[in-house]
Amino acid sequence: MVLKRVVITGMGGICALGRNWTNIRAAFKRGENAVQYMAEWDRYDELNTRLAAPINDFTPPPHWTRKQLRSLGRVSQFCVAAAEDALRDADVLDNDIIRDGRMGVACGSSTGSTKDIFDLSQLITNGTSPGFHANTYVRMMPHTTAANIAIFFGLKGRIIPTSSACTSGSQGIGYAYETIKYGKITMMLAGGGEELCPSESFVFDALYATSLKNDTPKRTPSPYDANRDGLVIGEGAGMLVLEEYEHAKARGAHIYAEIVGFGSNGDGTHITRPEKQTMQICMELALADAALPPDAIAYVNGHGTATEQGDIAESLATAQVFGGRIPLSSQKSYLGHTLGACGALEAWFSVCMMHDNWFAPTINLTDIDPRCGQVDYIIGTGRQIEAEYVMSNNFAFGGVNTSLILKKFS
Repeated sequence: MVLKRVVITGMGGICALGRNWTNIRAAFKRGENAVQYMAEWDRYDELNTRLAAPINDFTPPPHWTRKQLRSLGRVSQFCVAAAEDALRDADVLDNDIIRDGRMGVACGSSTGSTKDIFDLSQLITNGTSPGFHANTYVRMMPHTTAANIAIFFGLKGRIIPTSSACTSGSQGIGYAYETIKYGKITMMLAGGGEELCPSESFVFDALYATSLKNDTPKRTPSPYDANRDGLVIGEGAGMLVLEEYEHAKARGAHIYAEIVGFGSNGDGTHITRPEKQTMQICMELALADAALPPDAIAYVNGHGTATEQGDIAESLATAQVFGGRIPLSSQKSYLGHTLGACGALEAWFSVCMMHDNWFAPTINLTDIDPRCGQVDYIIGTGRQIEAEYVMSNNFAFGGVNTSLILKKFS
């Protein structure tokens, strides 16, 4: 079998720092995070954290019809908006080649829209629910993002739902890459999303894993820092147009990067405790898939959640694979943990930083935890790096591990 090359020809995303790389990069340059105090959460007596990184200014575009919006909860709206931007960026939004079976979608989120889950729970609990309607399940179902993207744009290729918490976006990209690589389809929309809900913070609060720096929201989260006190939840979506190289070249597409490696495995041990050894193996699987030695990688985009066990296991695994010379940083210090969106957003950022030859620092990292791996943590004003290959890693509850390797295309 002749394996296909897989390239990125369109990118789109939305997060608390904006909806385009220019604005997001400017915030990275300023060292400015999007974390804020959530006063509306004060009514939850059992919730200790009051911090999140919400998208405050999102409204559906006026050209979306009422009929289209019926099935779109907030997380699907984010994903459809990011997909629309990516398709427009790839110059295929109004092209019939995406609607003749050549394009599919791989996308996911931790869950569907939680408002609709609440509406259904009201119906079950009280026997009545004013918010329950015919589209409630469509909005809350685990594959709501993938299904809604396909229907919104008329995509008739395969649909791959990836609902795997913090690896939903990276699995979406990885599985789409493999689908094209092995000749099953020509183009895929790939990524993930998440909408903010206090229920998500409650989950991590119960695990004593949320940041409690409620009076100083700009000083948290603090990935890899000895004084970290937990994660902050964010929201958003990221979507990439992946395309078989010869198809992209034939239509004169602009190519941003090539995906050359993907690794994914499971810890097989504990539902929430990450495992250094299997994280290491996951990175090695990606390197093997790309047929690259570790010293070819110029930068690692870390998962960097600012949780004690996660930071330590991940950084030790990274150091074991690459040694102390590898530059590493985490954009969760700016956006909080966007769960199902993070893998897609961080892949997008990785491609953009690779083309800029500038890699954002981890902010709020002032005292590196001595228990973390000995790597080259990027702090301060960022780092000028000429990178041909970068790796982007994500690790999820359930012991789901992913590693993507991206090659700059020029």
